[in-house]
Amino acid sequence: MQRRTILKGGAAAAATLALGRPGFAGSHLPVKAGFIYVGPIGDGGWTYEHNEGRLAVEEHFGDQVETVYQESVPEGADAERALTQMALGGADIIFTTSFGYMDPTINVAKKFPDVKFEHATGYKRADNVATYSARFYEGRAVQGTIAGMMTETNKIGYIGSFPIPEVIRGINSAYIHAKKVNPDVEFSVVWAFTWFDPAKEADAATALIEQGCDVILQHTDSTAPQAAAASAGDVITFGQASDMAEYKPLPRVSSIIDNWAPYYIERVQAVIDGSWEPTDTWGGIDSGMVKIGEITDAVPEEVKAKALEIRDSIADGSYHPFTGPLNKQDGSAWLAEGETATDETLLGMNFYVEGLSGTIPQ
Repeated sequence: MQRRTILKGGAAAAATLALGRPGFAGSHLPVKAGFIYVGPIGDGGWTYEHNEGRLAVEEHFGDQVETVYQESVPEGADAERALTQMALGGADIIFTTSFGYMDPTINVAKKFPDVKFEHATGYKRADNVATYSARFYEGRAVQGTIAGMMTETNKIGYIGSFPIPEVIRGINSAYIHAKKVNPDVEFSVVWAFTWFDPAKEADAATALIEQGCDVILQHTDSTAPQAAAASAGDVITFGQASDMAEYKPLPRVSSIIDNWAPYYIERVQAVIDGSWEPTDTWGGIDSGMVKIGEITDAVPEEVKAKALEIRDSIADGSYHPFTGPLNKQDGSAWLAEGETATDETLLGMNFYVEGLSGTIPQ
C-alpha cells in the first residue's frame, strides 16, 4: 500500500518534532521522500508538475517508498522551519522545489548530515545537497517562434516572476526566436514579483492585453493568465510548467511541460541503493526533462512545422538557442557569429539581449 502524508503547521509540527528522526542505515525500507512546494498542488503549473513527479515515485516504488509533502511554503524562514520538521519526521531525502529555498536548504542540511537534500533551480551544493533544474529556455525558443509568427499586432507580453537568471534566460530566448521569424516584434515585460498569485498574474495579463499584446507568455505558476486571455479573445497563450490543457485549443496553443518524474525516481533509487551523491543536473529537451506540449490545430501548419524544427534541432544537439551573432541590450558584443553561450554565462545571466526594451529590476 502506498502511503503519503500532508504536513500542515500546528499539531502536525508538534507531532513531527516529538517523533524525532531515526538514523538512516542506507538500506531500510520504506525510504521516506519529502517534498517542499512553494505553491498549492492544484496550481495547474509548477507545483502541480512537481507533485505529479512525487505521485510517480509512489507508483513506481510502491511499499518501498513513503512520500510526504508540504505545499504553499513561503520562501525564507518558513521554509527552514518546514524543512526542519520534515527532517525530524524521518525523511531520508527532501526535494525543495523553488529557487528561494536555496539558503534554507543549505542551512538545514548542515544540521542533518544524514539526510539527502535536492534543491531545484539553485546553485549551492554541499556533501548532502544536490541541485537540479531544467533548461526551460529551450522551450522558450519554441514558444518564441510560434509567438513571433502568430502575432498580428507585433506586440508580445511576458509575465516574469522574479528577475533571476532562470527567468531572464527565458525572456531572452523567447525574444530572440520571435525576432528571428518576425523582425517587427516588440516585447513588453511585466514583473509580478511572485511565483503564484492568481490575482496579480491576471492583472498583469490584462494590463499587457490592454497595451495591445495579442500573445502572452508567462513564467508564473497559475492558469490565471490563460483565463484572462480567454476572456479577452483573440489572444494566444502558452502553458507554463504544465500543459494547462483545459485552455486548448485557444488561447493555449502549446506549452512547456516540466517532466520531473524520471529524475525523482532515479534519485530515490539512489538513496535505496546507497549510491546517492551530490550531483548537479541541468536537463533539457534532449533528456525529456523539458517537453513541448501539443501544438494545437489553432496554429497554422507552417508555424507548427517551424516550431517542431526548432524543437528537434535542439534535441539532437545541432542547434543551441543562444547562438551568435548576439549583442547585449546596450549594443556591446556578446556572441560572435556561430558562437554559443556557455552554461556558466547562462546560469549567471543578468542582462537583456539587444532589442529588448526596459530594465531588469535590481
